[in-house]
Amino acid sequence: MKIATLKTSDLHRIKVVMLGAPAVGKTSLVRRFVHEVFEGDYRSTLGVKVDRKNVEVDGKNVNLLLWDVHGETEGIVVTPSYLQGAHAAILVFDATRPETLEMAAELGRRVRENSPGVDVYVVANKTDLEVSWPVVGKATAAAGFDSVLSTSAKTGDGVEELFRTLATAAVQPK
Repeated sequence: MKIATLKTSDLHRIKVVMLGAPAVGKTSLVRRFVHEVFEGDYRSTLGVKVDRKNVEVDGKNVNLLLWDVHGETEGIVVTPSYLQGAHAAILVFDATRPETLEMAAELGRRVRENSPGVDVYVVANKTDLEVSWPVVGKATAAAGFDSVLSTSAKTGDGVEELFRTLATAAVQPK
């Protein structure tokens, strides 16, 4: 049996930071994507937890390094070093709590300062719950975002598509 070897030049390492307010589902999205599970109990992330998953996109090997950063609240600030070197940022907000979009927008501004040229994805999570889309639409427009991706970490809806879209964009020539 021949074992294929992978040259380092064939592997694309992509740092992805997951950002947002506490309890919007950042960790649940990572768990759903990496481990294909959903755990309903809430445990706040302290600091940062890094997971990885290899995916193949257009014949290219992509190693996604998923930095699940703690939710920022008053007194708990996201460290700028967590944001440096990011290739992509996923700004997560809870679709049932549109006010959490404000924190995502603020963190989006900061990640752009620390990692110029970063690809940014705005994600409305928890779409399996009752969502007032007109309210979400107004909040999204007020925050200055043109498009929002919808996900449910609980059901898995939109999760694989989110990370596949991100990985595909990351390996495209710019």
